[in-house]
Amino acid sequence: MAIDGLIILDSTNVKPIVQTSFRPFPPAYPLLHIDAYTAALEKAARPEDVDPVLLVSVPDGPAACCHLQYRSLAFLCPISQDLDPLYALAFIRTFIDILVEYFGQVTPPTLKDNFDIVHQLLEETLDAGGHPNTTSPNALRDIVLPPSLITKILSVTGVSGISGPSTNNMSAFSSPIPWRKAGVRYNNNEVYFDILETLDAVVNKGGNIVTSSVLGKIDVNCKLSGTPDLALTLTNAHTITEPSFHPCVRLNRFTQSKTLSFVPPDGRFTLMEYRVDPSASKPVAAPALTAAAAAQLQVQVPFTLRTTLSTTDHGGEFELTFAPRAATLDDVAVELYLGGDASGVTCSAVTGGGEWTYVPTRRTLRWSLPPTASGRTATLHGTFSSAEAHPRPARAAQVSFALPPGALLSALKVDQLKLVGETYKPYKGVRGRAFGRVEWRVEWKRA
Repeated sequence: MAIDGLIILDSTNVKPIVQTSFRPFPPAYPLLHIDAYTAALEKAARPEDVDPVLLVSVPDGPAACCHLQYRSLAFLCPISQDLDPLYALAFIRTFIDILVEYFGQVTPPTLKDNFDIVHQLLEETLDAGGHPNTTSPNALRDIVLPPSLITKILSVTGVSGISGPSTNNMSAFSSPIPWRKAGVRYNNNEVYFDILETLDAVVNKGGNIVTSSVLGKIDVNCKLSGTPDLALTLTNAHTITEPSFHPCVRLNRFTQSKTLSFVPPDGRFTLMEYRVDPSASKPVAAPALTAAAAAQLQVQVPFTLRTTLSTTDHGGEFELTFAPRAATLDDVAVELYLGGDASGVTCSAVTGGGEWTYVPTRRTLRWSLPPTASGRTATLHGTFSSAEAHPRPARAAQVSFALPPGALLSALKVDQLKLVGETYKPYKGVRGRAFGRVEWRVEWKRA
């Protein structure tokens, strides 16, 4: 099983910026996947409606195009034979992370200006057989030099003999630890932990949770000298389920004591990804649960949304009422798709303020609310028109929000960090952020 290649497109004009060579395939093979992607975009009402895996008809048999959108770029990964699409999507996500590590802001002009570096990264991360190869940024930085002002000046002027990084640097392969270079030194020894959690939930029209899950990850920015051996202890670690770790984590230690013991890579990396299971701290429930009891074992949504929506000939009327439950919520936005032929929208905020906008290209009403405290209700009433005699708005509103900085859905915290193997005492920084995306289903009726 192997990946056929990777294509990076500029989404504004849907033209390729760079792609792998596709040696075993005919020249038209990547073009067929680009055509399949552009055709799917043209048929979809919104770009997010395009399926992440598209079937592509090729002369030698069926193939598929796995794709991800990143800002103004589209990453296409053609696959064939019996290959799990998640394998290709995971590689795309990894390659995007590598580009962010190298360039910071990843845009079409950035990739064009650094075409040689991007092409080298493609050659190193995906071998000729289609298998992911070197994907660790610590190892890649010694094989493919990151862009810098001095290297660009030297390449333009042709100056040689100035000391600097060498393309023959083999320190990435000489270290006994594959993910960490030898001889790393910092004046200030610091390590920063970012705990990020995201709630994805579906709520029915009666306000009952159909499904909810919290996915989290711990990102680390390590600036420690030498070869530090860290032990990180977390509070509420019993709520963590289905964890996945960076290769540096000692699995036996976590299994026994829920302690993260590891020798970290240098720089930025993801230490762990996990799912939150709030029922892990509760007594074992009976095998048969009522719907209400099962809902209580899921992560609760920190707000309520009441909706009324009715359609008429060539239009409709709606009212949205948003009420936070327990905590202050930031960056609250409610989106409602009004149908493929929706046009003019008129709204008035009855209570709670906020700003509304209508996005014609997406046929979507967006209602942005100010930071809301518990019990502060906001209501938006409006009407819309449509070129269609019987408009068909969405059966669900999409709500996004953020908890205040430091608040997490799992109440996970860093309790203690111990370091052995080095004599210094590092500075430890911890930050937590939680976000949510909720699909709140709407019942609309014909007036």
